[in-house]
Amino acid sequence: MRVNRALFIAGIVFLAACTTRPFSSAPFSPNPFTSSDPTLTPFQPIPWTPTPEPPTPTPSPTPAPYSIWVDPHLPPAVFESVILPAEIATAPNPDAATLRLEIGSENLVGTWTYALVVPFPTVQDEVTAPRLRQFWRGEARGIFGDEPLLLAETTLNVLQAWWGAPAEGSVKVVAPDDLLATAWKKKSAWAIIPFEELKPRWKVLVIAGNSPLHQDFEPHNYALSVPISLVGESPIIPTFTATNRDPTKLTTLAMTGVTALVRATAYTMERYGINYPAQDIGDWLREADVTHISNEVPFAENCPYPNPVQQGMKFCSDPRYIKLLEHVGTDVVELTGDHFADWGAQAMLFTLKKYDERGWPYYGGGKNLEAGRQAVTLTHNGNQLAFIGCNAKGSGYAQASANNPGAVACNFNWMQKEIERLRTEGYLPIATFQHVEYYTYAAQPNQIRDARKLAEAGAVIISGSQAHHPQGFDFDEGAFIHHGLGNLFFDQLDVSTGARQGFIDRHIFYDGHHISTELLTIWFVDYARARPMTAGEREQLLKAVFRASGW
Repeated sequence: MRVNRALFIAGIVFLAACTTRPFSSAPFSPNPFTSSDPTLTPFQPIPWTPTPEPPTPTPSPTPAPYSIWVDPHLPPAVFESVILPAEIATAPNPDAATLRLEIGSENLVGTWTYALVVPFPTVQDEVTAPRLRQFWRGEARGIFGDEPLLLAETTLNVLQAWWGAPAEGSVKVVAPDDLLATAWKKKSAWAIIPFEELKPRWKVLVIAGNSPLHQDFEPHNYALSVPISLVGESPIIPTFTATNRDPTKLTTLAMTGVTALVRATAYTMERYGINYPAQDIGDWLREADVTHISNEVPFAENCPYPNPVQQGMKFCSDPRYIKLLEHVGTDVVELTGDHFADWGAQAMLFTLKKYDERGWPYYGGGKNLEAGRQAVTLTHNGNQLAFIGCNAKGSGYAQASANNPGAVACNFNWMQKEIERLRTEGYLPIATFQHVEYYTYAAQPNQIRDARKLAEAGAVIISGSQAHHPQGFDFDEGAFIHHGLGNLFFDQLDVSTGARQGFIDRHIFYDGHHISTELLTIWFVDYARARPMTAGEREQLLKAVFRASGW
């Protein structure tokens, strides 16, 4: 309804005119409620408070688009190394996951390597893969001396996931820190350990011709390679440790005994060729990353033609014979030998020049005492090696002085301090001796005493370069000690059976540690050439030397 504005106003005026004031004797007051002047109440403003914005609701987290299940049977180092990007969540079981990191070969992304090991003084070298698996299943008793396989619980978990549960009595779980002592106590016990836990007191057995110590190791053909797979589809993958054997961290060192290219050895070389002595064992020397040669005799330009029945003990070698050292891949030369000074200072300096021309560092002797004392240091695949040596027989054989070249006489106080210094700088010291020669398998008390001095100082390997007859072993302060390797290239065929036997020690270093030593055994077929031993010859030598070592 529309209201007439004029009538509305007229009505308001009419009501005001007809209002009656109340009766009163009091004079008229314009304000019927008070007789005083009006008081104006000031206006009190209310403070302005802004109306808060309604809270923004927190969105529910967006689920990660992918999920992963990590097999709890994986080696602990793999399981603990997994780093997940934000787009990948963990799944409670394999069926709920879009990705699975697990033991298996479905989609190979890594390999964890284990080793079948025995105490070092064990003659057996190899087993077949089927026999190992048969033993695991309880089908081939007796191959491990009627003893169960020793392993840590974590290793058992991994192998069970890959091979299935072992037969009752086939394995025995031992705390990881007790495995080595337990095996050595029994002597016939065998064990399986992760590759990264190898130590020199273990001997690593070859399985079907394959060994994780070898440079030509084939993980896919090795019975103790455990495959790790990442199964599923995802454009983003987690990061994790995929292997415990990185070949770029591995170094092999071939250590040898006496080389003396003289007398009947040199005469045979003249007849059959300079490289003839290495005809059957050269590959062992060349395939090493570092090959050590202890050459006792100087090269001399005026060296006479070799006499196979020479009576005197004053030796030199024709300079042409250095081709044999080139042929076997020499990398470092030891000069502690008794005969380095036989042909005088000029021949020694000539020999050093020949080594310098080939880039071969040398130690244990040199142009003077100070130079000869210095260790040779080198780094290969991150492994820092230091070679240091001396002649323990005294000044009659060690001629180096402040102004004269020659071999260096042992000064144990100085040498121990130098080994300690090298160790603090991250080097693995390898100490070698030209000691007194004994035609015995057993090391003599003076050899044992001197070797242990250097072990206590921190040498990781002590090697006797002087022996014409192989000698025994020792472990002391964590060091591997081999008191005598026997001859490499020398003519003592007719002295004794022991003089026809010899060792080449292949030492393996990994990630800055000496982890193992393989004993390569040789048999001299004539006055110059050795060949690899037969199984029977090898067994005879190993038993004799281990027995002489007190094992």
